[in-house]
Amino acid sequence: MNDSSRGVPQAAGHWGAPEMRAAPVGPAYDVRVPDVPGAGRDADDRDDRDRGAGRLSGGPLFRDEIPQEPMSTAPPSPQKKRAGRDLRAAIGVGVGLGAVIVASLFIVKAVFVAVIVLAVVVGLWELTSRLQERKGIRAPLIPLAVGGAAMVVAGYVKGAEGAWVAMALTALAVLVWRMAQPPEDYLRDVTAGVFAAFYVPFLATFVAMLLTADDGPQRVLTFLLLTVVSDTGAYAVGWRFGKNKLAPRISPGKTREGLFGAVAFAMVAGALCMQFLIDGGSWWQGLLLGLAVAASATLGDLGESMIKRDLGIKDMGTLLPGHGGIMDRLDSLLPTAPVVWLLLVLFVGSA
Repeated sequence: MNDSSRGVPQAAGHWGAPEMRAAPVGPAYDVRVPDVPGAGRDADDRDDRDRGAGRLSGGPLFRDEIPQEPMSTAPPSPQKKRAGRDLRAAIGVGVGLGAVIVASLFIVKAVFVAVIVLAVVVGLWELTSRLQERKGIRAPLIPLAVGGAAMVVAGYVKGAEGAWVAMALTALAVLVWRMAQPPEDYLRDVTAGVFAAFYVPFLATFVAMLLTADDGPQRVLTFLLLTVVSDTGAYAVGWRFGKNKLAPRISPGKTREGLFGAVAFAMVAGALCMQFLIDGGSWWQGLLLGLAVAASATLGDLGESMIKRDLGIKDMGTLLPGHGGIMDRLDSLLPTAPVVWLLLVLFVGSA
């Protein structure tokens, strides 16, 4: 307490002292002390207590202070793990999409091809939009969308040869289309366009090629089931037991335990699918297929995460509640499609 604060008049009986006569506010030596035996000693004692209180509280000495509750030293209760997305919405959207895909897959093959084309066009729109918004990259959407649709149809009708020809023509169309704009950043834009053409429609073409076999619907269903089961196993095991990060700089949520869960779930599902869904398939082939799917799906998810981190975004879009955009669901499917197509051709043939 500084010396000038002694001149503040106190309420009668504040410390049990007799009522003081009014005194003008001024330096400490102007304060009038009541003529009571022992008052000087009591005042000095009070001054000592006030100084100690001031040092402890750090505030005005004559302010009524409310005692503070002592801080608890007990360790904080562990926080319950929560999913990063709206799990209820994600499940609802996933079930709805699955119903549409399965219905189109087993009723008319051409309808399922149209579903692939629609997913490709929307995915290209999301990717090119984010590239332009975040990086200023102008990958031309129109030639990509037309060429991507042609790629999927050519792969379904003519196989791998048709898909490669459509891919080459799409890349050429991107180069020519971009010439209508100023030459600045031409190389950057066409490189991004060719990348988008390969990443989305060309890889999706292998799904259409899976469909061309006699048991095509079963092959596509196996591809979808293994990818979904791999993602589910990674999520469930990683959420419950995950402690060791798999790739913290790319995707902090992924753990090594989650990867083991993806491998285990996918291998079991692969053995069942090859044994009961694929003509001429065997359970041991399914184990290898499940292992390959878990690896490719994880790499695809990490690759998409790498792109989103470079762009500084969480999701590619908002079309699917609880999931993000179409590209956020195609991330593990796209690189897995050629892996499943190739292994099934090696195991049971292409017919």
